[in-house]
Amino acid sequence: MPVPGPTPLAGAALLCLLFGLLFLALQVRAIFSAQLQQEYVGLVLEAVERADAVRATALSLQDTPAGDTQHRAAYREARIELAARLAALHALITSSPMAAPPLPMSALSPATALGEASGALDSAYAYWRTERDRASADVRERILSVSHTLIALSAIVFGVLITALGMYAKRNRQLLGISNEFEHASLHDPMTGLPNRRKLFAALEGAANALASGMRGSARIAVLYIDLDGFKRVNDTHGHRIGDEFLIAVSRRFRQTVRGGDMVARIGGDEFALLVRDYSSDGELAAIAQRIIACVGETDAQMGLSIVRASIGIASFPDRVNDYWRLVAAADETMYTVKRNGKNGYAFASASA
Repeated sequence: MPVPGPTPLAGAALLCLLFGLLFLALQVRAIFSAQLQQEYVGLVLEAVERADAVRATALSLQDTPAGDTQHRAAYREARIELAARLAALHALITSSPMAAPPLPMSALSPATALGEASGALDSAYAYWRTERDRASADVRERILSVSHTLIALSAIVFGVLITALGMYAKRNRQLLGISNEFEHASLHDPMTGLPNRRKLFAALEGAANALASGMRGSARIAVLYIDLDGFKRVNDTHGHRIGDEFLIAVSRRFRQTVRGGDMVARIGGDEFALLVRDYSSDGELAAIAQRIIACVGETDAQMGLSIVRASIGIASFPDRVNDYWRLVAAADETMYTVKRNGKNGYAFASASA
């Protein structure tokens, strides 16, 4: 099953975030609305409590004997004040931003029976207490919902960040791999896999710098320039496919023959160069050249050609060549000397090269 790319994932995450933010906005708005309702309910209940205090006074004076004029006057005043409190409560209820049952108009008159006024007050108290509890529960529920939504959105954002970092790291690895492939291709021969001329000269400069800084025990470096004698006849006689197979096979033998610290490179066509570091004597260079010649002969014999041999020119720095940049050119010139003198051999560059 294909894995979704970064664009669909980012789109889905953005959509979830937008929906989440919209839900949060609606919840926050509802919380503010519920809090306003709570405050209004609180005002109504305060008005109910004030009316209830006056009702308690009226109830305490209700059974006053008719002859007790002072208490009867106090009772009438209490009834008038209760009616006023109920009228104020009625006005507050009718101004409520939410639908609520109003007080009966008959309960607002001082002449109304105390029982009817008291019943209306009890009904109002019961209703608005229920509204207070409902609003409080609604606020708690919405706050809990907001907290859960924030946790979910945080998880989404964290997941998107982790996914983005993972994709970024993966993309970087891919780009690094492509960059390494390009770098390898720019420094190696595509057919044989050997280093090319550019990599050879970079390695030559590194070896010369290491020699100059005293990082190596040896005081000399050398280049062996190798030309395959008779290779053109392989292409002409057997075709380029056989010629390519020969180059690949002989390159494989070169890699197996050279020492670990040395580098064999394909300069172009049927020409190769070997950079030798840390050698002890000309005899060691001669032994290396003989092994290279043997590699060419063994490859030729294995493929049944009886055509290809090798001519090798050897130049060393600083004893024979005083400028390491001329090592390859000096070894190339010496190789042509070998070809003119019969081929299939090697020779050292003169000290004046």
